[in-house]
Amino acid sequence: MSSLQERIAVALSRVRDPRTGTDVLTGEKVRDIGTSTAGAVRLTLLLSAGDDPTLARDVRQAIERVEGVTDVRVDVRDAASVPQGASRPAASSKRALPVMEQRASAPPRPSAPTPVAYPNLGTIIAVSSGKGGVGKTTVATNLAVALAAQGARVGLMDADIYGPNVPRMMGVDEPPSVIDEKIIPLVAHGVKVISLGFLIEKEQPAIWRGPIIMKIIGQFLRDVAWGELDYFVVDMPPGTGDAQLSLVQSTNVTGAVIVTTPQEVSVGDALRGAKMFQRVNVPVLGIIENMSWFECPHCGKPSALFGSGGGERLAASLELPLLGQIPLYPRVLEAGDQGNPIVVAEPSSSAAKALMQIAERVREAVHVTAH
Repeated sequence: MSSLQERIAVALSRVRDPRTGTDVLTGEKVRDIGTSTAGAVRLTLLLSAGDDPTLARDVRQAIERVEGVTDVRVDVRDAASVPQGASRPAASSKRALPVMEQRASAPPRPSAPTPVAYPNLGTIIAVSSGKGGVGKTTVATNLAVALAAQGARVGLMDADIYGPNVPRMMGVDEPPSVIDEKIIPLVAHGVKVISLGFLIEKEQPAIWRGPIIMKIIGQFLRDVAWGELDYFVVDMPPGTGDAQLSLVQSTNVTGAVIVTTPQEVSVGDALRGAKMFQRVNVPVLGIIENMSWFECPHCGKPSALFGSGGGERLAASLELPLLGQIPLYPRVLEAGDQGNPIVVAEPSSSAAKALMQIAERVREAVHVTAH
């Protein structure tokens, strides 16, 4: 059987750079590949201005599919900043990759700038998921509105810079004004909101690399007139990439909540998302299972369309609380598309009640974490 290093090299040789047509090894896009004895993989991906940023996703997913790989970290760097000939990649499957030392007592910590404290933002809660399509933004918007309905001062930052859907779901979409060099957030349903979607055309693709992502997140934290908040909810993009690292490197995140569906494929990705936050010393407050069952709008009968128990199993494996289960109720989707979160549009529905209860449990989890 081939070694892990050989299998990784073969997987990378199959990832094509759409700009050049060559694979990422031949094109010397990948460098500094390292593996641990436990199956963790870390590498550097060099991207130029004309490169497709989805190449980072393709590389990460290719390695994740390799048998024996337990964790993947892709560090994206500007190709122009790397000297030619420095630290060449493994260009052949017969060439061994370096092995990183694995110390169980001290998990590796990424080098990062010192986070800046923003006391005025109050409790900072990151809403994240391992994969897209699980209803993460629906949970983030309803959580923010539910907290505001309970009397808290709440801000909502859309950090999903690749797919900023908060404007649509909150029902606000206009360029924010600037007063005294401070961006004035829009207000919807009692929540202060900022999103990249306010600043770019709807059809414009957000093609950003790591340094730009960090600048955007830093500006949203620093240069928006948030005032004094009790809770600051951050809607993260799916996965474990630059946006997540940029947030935890920019400020002190109180805790994260992980959104999943009952499906095992979603649970597996959510597990990686939770592990990422734990690795960078951000407490995971708990797991939220969305689309737990389909609730008939006429008779209310539940049907487990996507399986069952995934959220409970994930929470148990991580020794974390299951903060709540949200039914797949058609009005949740309709209300979100209309910019009217379900906790406002239909507060008596079981989905809205579940989200309000989740907001209460998040508040309790934050209190426990703080003490």
